[in-house]
Amino acid sequence: MKSRIYLDHAATTPVSAAAIAAMTAALGQIGNPSSVHAGGRAAYAILETARNDVTRFAGALPEQIIFTSGGTEALALALHGARLPGSGARLRVLAGATEHDAVLQACEDIALLPVDRHGLIDLAALEQALLAGPALVAVQAGNNETGVVQPLAVIAAITHAAGGLLLADCVQAAGKIELPAAADFIALSAHKLGGPPGVGALVARAPETLHAVQRGGGQERGHRGGTHNLPGIAGFAAAAGEVHDWAGVAARRSAMEADLIAAGAVIHGNAAPRLPHISSIGMAGVPAATQVMMLDLDGFMVSAGAACSSGKVKSSHVLDAMGIGAGAGEAIRVSLSASTSDADIAAFIAAWLAMAARLGRS
Repeated sequence: MKSRIYLDHAATTPVSAAAIAAMTAALGQIGNPSSVHAGGRAAYAILETARNDVTRFAGALPEQIIFTSGGTEALALALHGARLPGSGARLRVLAGATEHDAVLQACEDIALLPVDRHGLIDLAALEQALLAGPALVAVQAGNNETGVVQPLAVIAAITHAAGGLLLADCVQAAGKIELPAAADFIALSAHKLGGPPGVGALVARAPETLHAVQRGGGQERGHRGGTHNLPGIAGFAAAAGEVHDWAGVAARRSAMEADLIAAGAVIHGNAAPRLPHISSIGMAGVPAATQVMMLDLDGFMVSAGAACSSGKVKSSHVLDAMGIGAGAGEAIRVSLSASTSDADIAAFIAAWLAMAARLGRS
């Protein structure tokens, strides 16, 4: 049987041993964290211990952590629930044109901000858009397709000067780079960190600026109703506490890209600051879907853009927004983890070169 090499960690990364152990222990605990009997109190202790662990990871306070079912719900909670102090009206939303569909599809009235050819937000356009009044500005800390890192401190200063709030989508960036201290809301997802899928969190720096969207039994201090996913939250906290050598990952990624560029590949976004683990690799004239299928047959698991849309035959909206043109439909995403070895990368380079030769692109 052909060996398989997983290079799609931006889609999801394997659950770590520490997270599995924490989840197993939580699964063995009977009791709802909202119950007042002994079992409920024991479950509540697991919940709040995990909250404290995520608090340390996020550089926040316990009351600022709102557990959700994942990054998409965390984003939606802020997009629909953010309010200026003393106001009951939902804020209008500005978002970068390269944002994840979890933002772009969450509201019907989002105004898009252009990006430059490197994928960076046009700051002048942001300032102009804010002249119409305060807004919730939604920006990824690091893009899920190209890895491009936005200047969130500058974006926060512009947003706050206009009386608005900043929502930072840190689903890809968390654990790889510092979380933005100036953001009003931060969305997190466990399964990008080595935790389980189906759990995440919204960090709300000022919880009073957030109105509940999912009401119910009053869990999460009334911000998000519903019985807690205790095993998932325990696994999330365990994964968040692990430290990885992302500088080493960045070095291996850079070496891989240098070899591919020498063979004719185009790396999208590489002139801007990027997350250490993501590479958007273009092969001129070859559809991304063809590349993904050929590499899969050779034993390499990569994707064409975001995992939630890579099965659709369309070009990347991220690369479209960057003005890549036809190349927007000709790029694959390779994403590494701290466990990706030099041998894995060398094997992928050899497979990419062989594919390029078969397609007459070398």
